[in-house]
Amino acid sequence: MVGMPGAGRYAPSPSGDLHYGNLRTALLAWLWARSTGRDFRMRVDDIDTQRSSAISAERQLADLAALGIDWDGDVLFQHDRFDAYANALDHLEQRGLVYECYCSRREIQEASRAPHAVPGSYPGNCRLLDDATRAQRRADLAAVGRVPALRLRADVTQWTVHDFFAGDYTGDVDDMVLRRGGQAPDWAYNLAVVGDDAFQGVDQVVRGRDLLSSAPRQSYLAGLLGIEAPDYVHVPLVLSPTGRRLAKRDGAVTLREMLHDATPGEVVSRLAVSLGFGPVSAAAELLEVFDPAVLSGEDYVWG
Repeated sequence: MVGMPGAGRYAPSPSGDLHYGNLRTALLAWLWARSTGRDFRMRVDDIDTQRSSAISAERQLADLAALGIDWDGDVLFQHDRFDAYANALDHLEQRGLVYECYCSRREIQEASRAPHAVPGSYPGNCRLLDDATRAQRRADLAAVGRVPALRLRADVTQWTVHDFFAGDYTGDVDDMVLRRGGQAPDWAYNLAVVGDDAFQGVDQVVRGRDLLSSAPRQSYLAGLLGIEAPDYVHVPLVLSPTGRRLAKRDGAVTLREMLHDATPGEVVSRLAVSLGFGPVSAAAELLEVFDPAVLSGEDYVWG
């Protein structure tokens, strides 16, 4: 798929039905891609094999289609891309950009609370270990049936991206996990999403602004892999009446629940109104009047 025209995408994690906030972001991603002449790709981010469900994925895709959100090409499933992630990791390893990490979550949390540590970032505990220490730590993990995580040896601590709403945004870059350790090693999200977007020809990423802080890490990693970073659009969130990000616990907020009292067209119309456009009868009608320039940068409160 590489080399095809630019594309936008939506990539839900199949861990439950999509709620109003998810649907609003999906609709915006579709509108942004279609209004700029791009293809629109669909991907199922099921890299977390413990939480992902094939049934959930089917329901999510059916819900999106019911709202008039269509996509080009086949749906891409991350569980089919593990060999590609291994190849990307090998590319980084050959350049000396990968090292083993033996830290437990508790060790990382304790280190991140130290003075001058960047909250939420890996403090580099295992980056400079000597070979003897590495061999011992590796053996200690093997004795309990575990393998070390693999981290990126980053040579920057910050990176700047440009976002439609935030403008130039500089965020922290740490030695991010590329492959998780433990008893059942899993591929890490940052490595997967960068490679998947490139594979699908995605050059425009529209997603919730709670993910803005991930963009510098992903943009930096893309550069190391020889991939051009996409245009970023981190859209406002849907909040509950209490001011928290909307969640399924906030009431009848999934499409399936809303369809008890409304048609798909009425749900799309409500979404359109939340975006500052008048009532519409279908997603295609909203596309005709969609203009990113008039969108509000403020979060929308459900209610």
